[in-house]
Amino acid sequence: MSRSTTPRRLLAAAAATGLILSACTAVDEDPEAADDETVEESPEPDESDDSAAPDDDTDDTEPPEAGGEITIGDGVTEEACPDAVNADNGCIYLGILSDLTEGPFAALAVPITDAQRAYWAEVNEAGGVAGFDVDIDTYTRDTKYQPAEHAAAYQQIEPNILAIAQSLGTVNTESVLGDMDSNDIVAVPASWWSGYAFSENDHGLIMETGYSYCTEAIVGLDWFTENHGDVTSIAAVGYPGDYGGDSAAGAQLWAEANGIEDVTVIPTGPNQVTGGQDAVVSAVMAAQPDVVLLAVGPAENAEIVGKLAGGGFTGRFLGSLPTWNPALLDSAAAPALVGLYNHLAPTEQWDGTSPGAEAMKASMDGELPPNGGYVIGWVMSYPMHALLEKAADSGDLTRAGLRAAMDGLEVDFDGMAEPITYGGEGADVAVSGLIVGTPNAEAPLGIETTTEFFHGPTFEEVGYEQACSASS
Repeated sequence: MSRSTTPRRLLAAAAATGLILSACTAVDEDPEAADDETVEESPEPDESDDSAAPDDDTDDTEPPEAGGEITIGDGVTEEACPDAVNADNGCIYLGILSDLTEGPFAALAVPITDAQRAYWAEVNEAGGVAGFDVDIDTYTRDTKYQPAEHAAAYQQIEPNILAIAQSLGTVNTESVLGDMDSNDIVAVPASWWSGYAFSENDHGLIMETGYSYCTEAIVGLDWFTENHGDVTSIAAVGYPGDYGGDSAAGAQLWAEANGIEDVTVIPTGPNQVTGGQDAVVSAVMAAQPDVVLLAVGPAENAEIVGKLAGGGFTGRFLGSLPTWNPALLDSAAAPALVGLYNHLAPTEQWDGTSPGAEAMKASMDGELPPNGGYVIGWVMSYPMHALLEKAADSGDLTRAGLRAAMDGLEVDFDGMAEPITYGGEGADVAVSGLIVGTPNAEAPLGIETTTEFFHGPTFEEVGYEQACSASS
């Protein structure tokens, strides 16, 4: 049940009467549900310095007047967060469902989560959101990138969260989407399936960041044509479903729009499943395409590019966002990757210069993260931050309030990604800006990127009226 409370910092004296939870982030402890009551306390002025936290991307909605009320419900408490930065604030609990130990994307997912933790720490240091700190640690769960594990973890945390700050994997997210719909739980996905641009698939609950894998293939091939000459044949290599399947569908749409008939789709899987990529290498060598689109993991990327180059293949490679890891420059495939491979991304990378990129780099105090997962985690925190601010401004920090605030929410990502206005359908919400990277051992995270987003002509021509591929 929800209740009403004024936007404020709880009085410091409340700590002495037991309103603050014990300073413990044990994942099996649930914050107590709030009683139904109205707290009549005068709000204190907000003395936080906006420059100390990532910029607020909310729209121009007027905040409630001083002394106004904010309705709160599941996942929001008057009691302070465990280990609270602001002991006088209440707490907003967000969930994270990620691959944190032994799954195929753990190397990427751990820095994604680390970046989100750093982002929300800065928000809390700047005073929080409307008198509430944000906690993403209490309800972080490792799903090992398995739909059953994801669903079980979701059921465990669902009663105690307001929303999901990270849901890794499209199929995993879909495994609980029906329940999310019933309970008005919005989420930010760590995946880029084209179906998220359509409410028939995501029920208007998913806040995607950047383009889809399908769009990436379309715009990437436009970039390739402008920078490496005409394309007469394409091979699309990838994991079937929302990742490789979406990318391959984009390649086929681009080919149809540009009069290209020679498209070879080559499905594969992670090396843990296939035992290696020799079948892919043989298929590509037989097809001899001008360009190979890769929608695989970093290990598979290195094996495919290295073996094909070693076998005399002279085409080039375009790798989707998850294909890169700076550790590849220490592999035997490094010379081939430097000479033949380009990385595609929907956001600025570590060498970006936007205010958002500078804030991200500052959060690491001059150090480098292990890979670009940190970039993903930082960028994907902006939409949830903006949504919480908008919902608080409207006086409704409940699940239904967040869901309603999604419609028309504008997020500019501090320049790190192209602005998105949520609540639209297809092309109305989709973006297509592309950042292209070239492996370079001297560049941060081993990749030197273009300074501006590239937009090709084909995306506008193909239309965007439904998901490019099924999710599985």
